[in-house]
Amino acid sequence: MKAFKHSLLGILGLCLAGFSPAAAQDSPAPDDYLTISGIVRDIETQQELAYATISVPDNATGTVANKDGEFSFKLKEPVRADEEIEVSYLGYHSVKFKVGEKDDKKKKVILMTPYVNQLSEVVIYARDPLKLVEEAIKKIPENYDPNQSLLTGFYRETAQKRRRFINISEAIVRVSKTPYDESVNRDRVQILKGRKIVSQKAGDTLAIKLLGGPNASIYLDVVKNADLLLDKEMLPCYKFTMEESAVIDERPQYVVSFEPQLILPYALYRGKLYIDMERLSFTRAEFALDMSDPAKATQVILRKKPFGLRFKPQEVSYQVNYVERDGKSYLSYVRNLFRFKCDWKRRLFSTGYTVLSEVVITDGRKGTPDDIPRRLAFKQSQCLSDDVTYFTDADFWESYNIIEPDESLEKAVKKLRKGYK
Repeated sequence: MKAFKHSLLGILGLCLAGFSPAAAQDSPAPDDYLTISGIVRDIETQQELAYATISVPDNATGTVANKDGEFSFKLKEPVRADEEIEVSYLGYHSVKFKVGEKDDKKKKVILMTPYVNQLSEVVIYARDPLKLVEEAIKKIPENYDPNQSLLTGFYRETAQKRRRFINISEAIVRVSKTPYDESVNRDRVQILKGRKIVSQKAGDTLAIKLLGGPNASIYLDVVKNADLLLDKEMLPCYKFTMEESAVIDERPQYVVSFEPQLILPYALYRGKLYIDMERLSFTRAEFALDMSDPAKATQVILRKKPFGLRFKPQEVSYQVNYVERDGKSYLSYVRNLFRFKCDWKRRLFSTGYTVLSEVVITDGRKGTPDDIPRRLAFKQSQCLSDDVTYFTDADFWESYNIIEPDESLEKAVKKLRKGYK
């Protein structure tokens, strides 16, 4: 059995030092778009639905709601009043609504109805889960984009010390992806424009570097980067189990859970795979690093730390979503979460940190191999917060789609800004 490879995602750094501007490129004109804002809720409980997907049906344009269920979706003009927007969420019926008149500034309330699972359990549980995953892997060349593509996305990473934000970095990224039957090593990410704000308190500086960063949109694409999770030679290392089925975007899904069944020199994963029942395509992957051996987990994610600092990983988890258009699946959303504790030798107490990063693909088109020259590509050794400018302009993003900041993030920015006065 070959050695398992943990591909380098780039660096998600907590090196809280100065800032330098990143130049904006190909920035759309600020007045040629229509903004639609709203909140997504459960129709019965009125609970906000975090990270619901908002998109134009059969179109590459989209975004996701924040953790408060709020969204702001920008459409390039001209926009018809009868054009439809679709909202989808795992386990709920999708909702479509019309754009409406341009002068309608009301915040829309999207009420979603839970899906009542009436699928035949006999059919579902008769499937061998390992063979089902193997079949889905075989169908990757058929189910995923066979062309070079150029994607636009919004990336955000935040770092918290206990419950207090100490670093917020955001960027518009361009992602050049080769066809799904080619190596992930030829894919590239470019930062179009970005901004950051960091704590000015001396005690908040933590000079460590973790696996992560904007390149997550390349290397956490588990369908294309088989070394991460879907390597055929690694499948026997896991125990697969059929779970209760689910529905995503009105399409029934097999749900297969997995967990390590072998002890290896490196950490494995545990989680769930969502597989479209009709197409046998991977729709969603939720997985986390097995933490039974903290030393192995540390080897996977930690790239650099000061001498004498003790690093204790608590959680390393990921989510990867795909969307189907015209019979092909495309990457749509990636999120990864790191929770860890740090302390210094001879100190009594440790400090907890949480680092969250996410990227949503907001637009896409066919691309060429030369879309992102190597000299402009975001390097694995780079840290995003070293290459972007300070939070200033309220209209910084112009017509780019982003993930709206939730209430806690807005409060954090206000507090951090005070430190610069």
